Amino acid sequence: MIENHKNNKHPKVLLAIFALGMITDSFNRIHNYLRISLTDRCNLRCFYCMPEEGVDLIEKAHIMTLEEIVGIVKVYQKLGVDTVRLTGGEPLVRKNVDFLVKELAALGLTLKLTTNGILLDKYLDLFEEIGLKKINISLDSLDKNKAAFITKRDYFDRIMQNIDLALDKGMDVKLNIVIIKGVNDVELLDFIRLTQKQKITVKFIEFMPFKGNQWDWSKGVSQQEILDKAQQEFGALEVLDNPKHSTSVNFKIKNALGSFGIISTITHPFCSECNRIRLTADGKMKNCLFANKEVDILTAYRKGEGIEDLILESIKQKKYSRDGMELKMDAKKYENNRSMISIGG
Repeated sequence: MIENHKNNKHPKVLLAIFALGMITDSFNRIHNYLRISLTDRCNLRCFYCMPEEGVDLIEKAHIMTLEEIVGIVKVYQKLGVDTVRLTGGEPLVRKNVDFLVKELAALGLTLKLTTNGILLDKYLDLFEEIGLKKINISLDSLDKNKAAFITKRDYFDRIMQNIDLALDKGMDVKLNIVIIKGVNDVELLDFIRLTQKQKITVKFIEFMPFKGNQWDWSKGVSQQEILDKAQQEFGALEVLDNPKHSTSVNFKIKNALGSFGIISTITHPFCSECNRIRLTADGKMKNCLFANKEVDILTAYRKGEGIEDLILESIKQKKYSRDGMELKMDAKKYENNRSMISIGG
């Protein structure tokens, strides 16, 4: 009689077997989610994303071509990536972006998009055709004048119209709101009220530090502050089950069609199940949003060198939480990072 030891293996051994050849860090976290910045250009100038003095834009010759993006994604897919989010800058300002989304959709990946919504109406039919349904739209104020103050541009009406168009198309729309004390924190409840009669998700994002955005936590609004205000206004909140690898904790007010969540990078880091990798527009792999170290994938790819080992070795250097800033955000460290617009949302 042959004894079956299948169920006697240690969980870590099983995980190691499963992760063989996949993008796995030293904490046994498997990375199957790739965020790609298509460009560092944007048609808005949000102060928390772009430094007031502007940024030095990447030279065109150093930006990944659309064909290079597809080729590099195929390598990541071979290593287990099954989800790709397109970001920027503003990804929809990238010329011929329709070609790219068609090519990536043909690979069978789950495609997602983060956009400011200005150009969204031009692509909704295409997105519907290829099955891109998950769209995050940055919207930091429901007040037209305040939105213009934050973004330094006047596109509010167009963005609101495009949000409605996306909802009418049946898209899974999430609104990303960076909450900053003294700027838009008074609108917290107004944003949550949007979820009462619309099947929409509102995501509050704690103000995060990047090069040149004048960050300090005195301007931040914590997860607990948001929850306290919501409960005072709407009563007991329904706590929703969070999908695996979720970056937010999610809630619903009574009888609401939609929901709201909080991305608490500062007060409650969610790094333990991180499955995300970032690729900048100039082809640098970043293990974490806050990582100073980058690995040049594009140069190796252009030389015809295999990039699989480069990717797998890079992920081994990933720190457990916020690139080593487990206890507090280090101003000197994040000032050595890129600005948000140069990393990708």
